[in-house]
Amino acid sequence: MSKESKTDTENVDHTPDENAAEQSAQNKDTKAEDQSSKMIEISEGDHQKLIDEAADYKDKYVRLYAEFDNARKRMEREKIEFIKYANEELIVEFLNILDDLERAVQAAQEKKEDHAAFLKGVEMVMANIHSMLKKNGVAPMESKGKQFDHNCHEILMQEETAEYEDGIIIEEFQKGYYLGDRVVRTAKVKVAKAK
Repeated sequence: MSKESKTDTENVDHTPDENAAEQSAQNKDTKAEDQSSKMIEISEGDHQKLIDEAADYKDKYVRLYAEFDNARKRMEREKIEFIKYANEELIVEFLNILDDLERAVQAAQEKKEDHAAFLKGVEMVMANIHSMLKKNGVAPMESKGKQFDHNCHEILMQEETAEYEDGIIIEEFQKGYYLGDRVVRTAKVKVAKAK
């Protein structure tokens, strides 16, 4: 069989749709080759100008990235410093209160019989502590006589009683505190349980 007859036989075997699909695929391949192999001509001066601009943009990018990285590291250092010394003012106030307590103890040791003076000293220290806490947004929680709230209270005991409604706090073992509107320490309480 000659080459011509072979080609004719191949064309006869294919349906018209298959031939159209094959022709379309060949056309796409040819267009892709044409597009990828297109070249434009520019002068050597323009080529050098483009290379210089690309180098300039790269230099700006590298500098900007370095500045950003340095700023990020500086912010991390400042954050660590802030966390480390955030409570410095509060600690200084507590040191003043500690001084007051030490003076009260020393006075009690020197005047062994003067319990009233010692009690007065301790009361003054407590007043200083309450004042400092209030100034820093810390407030005590009022629990006795209130309904139990698991967000604010921790049950240590329950007592069956007809005197109070179920779930009412009848005794507070340890006071709870808020910092702003957040509970920083729950109150430890005894809760009434209906008989």
